[in-house]
Amino acid sequence: MNGPLAAVIGAAIVLGSVLIGYLLAGGQLLALNQPAELLIVGGAAIGAVMIGSPPRVLVALLRQLRGCASPRIGRDDYMELLPMLYQFLKLIQQCGVMSLESHLDSPAESSILSACPRLRSRPVALNFLADSVRAIIMGGIAPHDLEALMDDDRQVLREEASEPAVMLHRMAEALPGLGVVAAVLGVVVTMAAVDGPAAEIGHKVGAALVGTFLGVLLSYGFVQPLATHLEHRVEDEAQYLMCIKAALLASQKGVAPAVAIEFARRTVMTDVRPTFDDTERACRHAKSVWAKPESTAA
Repeated sequence: MNGPLAAVIGAAIVLGSVLIGYLLAGGQLLALNQPAELLIVGGAAIGAVMIGSPPRVLVALLRQLRGCASPRIGRDDYMELLPMLYQFLKLIQQCGVMSLESHLDSPAESSILSACPRLRSRPVALNFLADSVRAIIMGGIAPHDLEALMDDDRQVLREEASEPAVMLHRMAEALPGLGVVAAVLGVVVTMAAVDGPAAEIGHKVGAALVGTFLGVLLSYGFVQPLATHLEHRVEDEAQYLMCIKAALLASQKGVAPAVAIEFARRTVMTDVRPTFDDTERACRHAKSVWAKPESTAA
């Protein structure tokens, strides 16, 4: 089950369980239809987030929310990445690291990167690869310094990517309190109509309590799980960058390309890690495909 489908099913279970349980307890569904309470809770939460977040974080949040519709990084992504890294390392071994510059300058025209649409659809990972290779091209950088450089870059990218999830966690923490605000306003409305019929007063009290209900449900049932979902996606991206780092660093230490790819493969979580045999076959296939135009050109 991929990430988007699991998230949709999970949201349906949360909402369905709450509503069905409410109906089984004898509740009236129409009593929960309180647009004013939803406006108070939802609008105040969105406004509070806009007050406390810089525009770049809001843009990043929208981008990550759109990305939730796509599957998370999985085994197929690494089955594309590892052979591509193997071709890069073989090219470094045969022609020197300068030979990678043309591939990184024009990824869409590269004989290697053009066959990697999953990587090219991730500009952060592609830029991380390009910047790391260019640092090697500049020369004079020891393996331990290269490792520190890539670690610093990964840390910055990870912190930036984590900001939307942190913002959602803060929104989730605020929602129950905003639900109380909606409930208090509902009580104010109720007190203004205290001389009215008992049925009308009961309706207004019920509407006020719906505000508290919405704040708690949105917080613990939707916003916090969504923030956690985004955190897992950030970890997926960080793991993807770690795989790139491991291959380049092993190569910089003088390890053979095939062994460097094994270093990279071992950094991948076991649930999405390609097997040794599958990786070896993919690298051999990539090598044969990449070698054909080279031999033709010769």
